[in-house]
Amino acid sequence: MTLSQKQTESRPGFPLRQPENDSAAPAQDVADLYRHYRSYAFAVAYRMLGSAADAEDVVQELFAELSHKLPAALRNPKSYVARAAANRCLNLLNSARGRRERYIGDWLPEPVDETALGPEEAAVRGDTLSFAFLVMLDKLNPTERIVFVLREAFDYPYGEIAEMTEKSESAVRQIFSRTRRKLRSEGPPSITAESNGADFDKADAAEEAGRSDRGIGTSEVDGAYRTDKADKTDGTRAALLQAFAAAFAAYDVPGVLRLLGERPMLVADGGGERIRTIVRPMEGRKGVCALLTSRRLLRQAREWTPQIESVNGELQLVYREEGEARMILMPYTESGGPDGMRIDRIYMVIGPEKLGSIRSRSGE
Repeated sequence: MTLSQKQTESRPGFPLRQPENDSAAPAQDVADLYRHYRSYAFAVAYRMLGSAADAEDVVQELFAELSHKLPAALRNPKSYVARAAANRCLNLLNSARGRRERYIGDWLPEPVDETALGPEEAAVRGDTLSFAFLVMLDKLNPTERIVFVLREAFDYPYGEIAEMTEKSESAVRQIFSRTRRKLRSEGPPSITAESNGADFDKADAAEEAGRSDRGIGTSEVDGAYRTDKADKTDGTRAALLQAFAAAFAAYDVPGVLRLLGERPMLVADGGGERIRTIVRPMEGRKGVCALLTSRRLLRQAREWTPQIESVNGELQLVYREEGEARMILMPYTESGGPDGMRIDRIYMVIGPEKLGSIRSRSGE
């Protein structure tokens, strides 16, 4: 019995409601489903879990089970795969709370590079892949996260989400609306700075009243969760990262302060199980600058080579040693700075178990 099957027995999920064959499914049918929907299932599971390793486990268990119990007639294979993935993710999210509470340091998502992303990403809202967005999703309870991801990232109609979660359509609308307000109020300035409060309130009222069938991607509130508003182009983003890397490498206090906004925060994953680094978020210009320019902390990181690479669909700083990723620094900027390059949030991932989905470049 697989882990997912054990969890499904002990925790309620979303019933799939499809008649199943008692005998094993034809291998070719499952192979076709896997070929067409494997990357889609991963895209759904990764956004729901924030862990590429767990998402891959969900995908493999999902299709392994289908090889034995493929429904007799799949009217909508894509929705069926999404629902099956959501079911397993709900179980994992419920069981992961204790493990994350025992984690030393802040629990941060597992970053991925372009090699982990399939062609389905072209049809998914790109801003919902950003690392900062995944951090925000960790503020949600499992049901809120599943409803929000299905609606916001994959644009599922409320009726289908209601069927998947066995809730009424009006309840799903209200969950989505409340979740959106929650993220808007608790998110960092770099994520929510351009959202218009009045427009949000008007859109939320329409959602709860059932007058809108669109998520936050409407013209009134489009991009409210989009990151790096000041980084208009990859060139601007690359310039910011180069300046940040240079100041960090040189212990340059004035250089770091020039890049920081008024109320910056640095959040690290604590180094995970094998490395101990920064275990609590640091807030404020003085504290963040002191951490970044300390000659005691992160000294080894200065020996690694910083490279500007695509991580979760955005340019970030990947620090490598002999081609292996050892640390990722992800600064996010607030809008309104005089030069458009003021950093208000920095995420640091250094735990080895969180870097497994960043491709090795040792042979390059």
